This record gives sequence, structure tokens and C-alpha cells, in this order.
Amino acid sequence: MRFITFMWTRKSWHASLFIALGLTFPVAQTFSAQTSRSHRMSRRMAPASVTSIHDCGQGITLRLSAAKSTQGSLLLLEMRGGAKPLSEVKAAWDNKEVPFWQQLTLDDKSPEAWRALLGVDLELKPETYTLAVAGKTQASEDFTCTAGIAVKEGKFATESLKVAPNFVEPNPEQTARAEAERQRLRAIFATITPERLWDGPFHYPLAGVTTGGNFGKRRILNGKAGSPHSGVDFPAPAGTSVCAAQRGRVVLSEPLYFSGNTVVLDHGLGVYTLYAHFESIAVQLGDLVDTGALLGKVGATGRVTGPHLHWGVTVNRARANPLQLVALPL
Repeated sequence: MRFITFMWTRKSWHASLFIALGLTFPVAQTFSAQTSRSHRMSRRMAPASVTSIHDCGQGITLRLSAAKSTQGSLLLLEMRGGAKPLSEVKAAWDNKEVPFWQQLTLDDKSPEAWRALLGVDLELKPETYTLAVAGKTQASEDFTCTAGIAVKEGKFATESLKVAPNFVEPNPEQTARAEAERQRLRAIFATITPERLWDGPFHYPLAGVTTGGNFGKRRILNGKAGSPHSGVDFPAPAGTSVCAAQRGRVVLSEPLYFSGNTVVLDHGLGVYTLYAHFESIAVQLGDLVDTGALLGKVGATGRVTGPHLHWGVTVNRARANPLQLVALPL
């Protein structure tokens, strides 16, 4: 059985964000010192695995969770001041500011680190991009640091499919509705909440389910190029409980044209998770939900032919693979 679900396409995240349709298969802001809820747990957390370290001088280091990345991936950045604790950190990458948060570490030589999530959009052009970091130490000393991050092609699968015409060419009324919803989603994902709401690692939204598929898959629909699949699909019976992957605020809770009954959580610092095709929704706009809170039930609303959960992640307006978010040691 094939499921039809919604997707986003990307001309440019600075110009527009489109909601489209395809087929799936079930399978420059400076952040000053701030107190985080994560400080209570961070001393029990193992430090992030590091595969790339850059010397920024003055004993300051920039650490990357990977030396290079692929389309749709996530990187964890970490700045450490060593003997010179940092008071400010800001960064820019792919023409966007990268928000940081402070987090305690297990390393006595650098008891506090500044971390950030860097999202690589699934349609970002493969080339090397410069990450530019700047800030101050607590002694008011300025520092700068740069690192080139190579983005490789994702090598996503492509398939040609035949679908009903309205799946590719909605009528004028449907097009107008989808366009309005596109604008609302674009505005939501462009909003960077300065507070980090999540606390610890992210989790899978379905109990006992740890695998999903179809992220980034390219489609040719009725002979026309379709948009890439921007999330992960989890097969599940209708009525299965869907839970919040982490603590966050409900910023959308309603039926949308392509994605059906949809919930979007804002986790702060530009991190959003999206849950689509619900049979029913259990939260309301503005709710602050904890990790594991019931969001709704799996369904088949929107453009689908069977029940499943579509789970998407957006980090600083970049569509990334949710499975990588779960894998990061946050």
C-alpha cells in the first residue's frame, strides 16, 4: 500500500517555502550568558563525539560533530574557552545566524561550553560553506574563528509515479488554501525563539518505533518533477498515540490541506518538529508540552491513502532528517 503525504520544496529559504505533494511508503543575534534547565542534567551527560577540532587561538576551540556533512544532515557545534571562559558567541553559516546555548560539561578544564545546532537543508547546493564565529571572553577579549564545512550530495533515490491529477495540480480554491498555509508555515519556521525549551536528547514520537524511511526521496509525478520528501514516515495503525519528541510549545494545531491534521512544536533556538496526518489532535495552540506528552493519534487525513505518521524537523529553516536529531547527544 502506498501513502500520499505532503512535502516542502526549496527555491531559496530566503525567498519562499512551498508546500507540495508526493508519494511515500510506510516504512546576527548574540546570545549572552543565560541559565538553562539543561544545567541540572548536563553534568551527567557524556560530551558530544567530536571528529573535527579547530584552534581559534587564545586557548579557544571550535568542535564539530562531523568534519563534513550531506544534504539534510545535522551538525552539533561546540565552542570552548579553556582557561578563558566565553561570555558571548555568535556565528553565521549559509547566510543565516546560528543561535547558541550554554551548557555545562564533564571536562574540568573547560567547565562550560557554548553549543549550537547547524541544519543542512536537504536541497542545499553541494559545496563548501564557511562557518564564521565571533565572540568575547569574560575578560572582554574579542575572538574570531572560521571553519569550512563541505556539504555533499545526499544521493536520494528518485522514482516516477502516476497519481490523480489533483495530487499534482490542485484546483484554484485548493491552491489558494495551500498557498496561505505555506505562508504561515514559512513565518513559523523563520521565527527564532531565543529561549531553549528542550531539555536533553530528542526521542522517537511513536513508542517502540525506532526506524522510519523516505527522507529526501525525489519524485516524478505524472511526468512532472515533484518536491523531495522532507520528513520521515513511520507506519502505524490508525489510533496509535503520537508523543512529543521533546519539550516545546505548540505553534500550530489544525488541519492543513496537504498534511491533514497537523501539529508543530517550537523547541526554541530555531528547532521545530512537525507531526502530520493525525486522526485526532490532543493539544491546543499555545500549549507548553513536556517530552512524551500526547499530541494526537495516527490517522490518514490530508493527502494520504493509508494511516501513518509523517515526522519532520526544521532547524534554523533547514529541513533535516529527524533520525539524526534523535542520534545527537543533546
